[in-house]
Amino acid sequence: MKITIPGLFILLCASSVAQTKQINLPKSYIAFHTSETLKIDGKPDEISWEKSIWSDNYVDIEGIKTPKYRTRMKILWNDKFLYFLAELEEPHIWGNLTKRDAVIYHNNDFEIFIDPDGDTHNYMEFEMNALNTVWDLLLTKPYRNGATVLNDWNINGLKTAVAIDGTLNNPSDIDKKWTVEIAMPWSALVEQSKSKNIPKDKTWRINFSRVNWDLELKNDSYYRKKDSKTNKRLPEYNWVWSPQGVIAMHEPESWGYVHFSRKPVGSKDSFTYGKDEELKLRMYQYYKKYRSKIINFKTWKNATFPKSISVNNHTLEISAEFTSFNYIISVESPFTSNFLSITNDGEFMTTKGN
Repeated sequence: MKITIPGLFILLCASSVAQTKQINLPKSYIAFHTSETLKIDGKPDEISWEKSIWSDNYVDIEGIKTPKYRTRMKILWNDKFLYFLAELEEPHIWGNLTKRDAVIYHNNDFEIFIDPDGDTHNYMEFEMNALNTVWDLLLTKPYRNGATVLNDWNINGLKTAVAIDGTLNNPSDIDKKWTVEIAMPWSALVEQSKSKNIPKDKTWRINFSRVNWDLELKNDSYYRKKDSKTNKRLPEYNWVWSPQGVIAMHEPESWGYVHFSRKPVGSKDSFTYGKDEELKLRMYQYYKKYRSKIINFKTWKNATFPKSISVNNHTLEISAEFTSFNYIISVESPFTSNFLSITNDGEFMTTKGN
């Protein structure tokens, strides 16, 4: 086994095994190729959109509650753009943020999170409201790991549109839905990928979120509702495509899998999870539970927490390597013989086995 970080390598066998909750693999979606030129107007009039398949309806972010309103989406791609279409049912469509890169989730919004390499680092976040105001940013790593947030980063060449079935900011009627259509240039997205290539017949980790607020009327205008006793705003709803299990979108290891099929839209294709996907998620469960305790060789050596994990009837030993400031934990996969590793700041790496 070779690990690129230098340091002392320790392999400790332990009879105790980390007890973790059941693994539910994130959702998957197959995005098909289109040769059609799509007009970004918020209206899915093109044949390609008609042929594409709706995703499952969005669920509560924890995967427990049922959302009040339906949200669903479609994805297409060609050699220039990655396309998204989302339909958001909403009886009161509103928005008041008009400046780009404002904190858009202070309005009801639609959000996309993209991690091309699936390593939880250098991922993109996109948000837009019903006024077609957008916020795009790049995060070097999750907030839990001390992210640097590049708010000035833009998806150059981005195209967006909103179509409203109802009336915007009009409390006197009941609206039906708002539809967003988005075209993101591959030239901007692949810059955050190690391969720098369009992922033809490849899979990226992506998830989608919808933030929705309870509203109240004051002087014929919408405001985010407050608790009558505390005068504090009621918490927002978070409805997502693939449930996170916790109220936190910035856990990229839990995002869904979007596979970019070369086949034309309207075709049939299938997605198969990688043999190591459940093991990866097991490793992250372990990392998040014990990372505050794994500090250096001494704490690891004397630790009472488990140094093994269990997956699919396999008990796997965890190895740890330390330098003065960093550590890396690794497991050898019994399914692929690859070495799966997570660094102290949460970056996931795969090293090919023999």
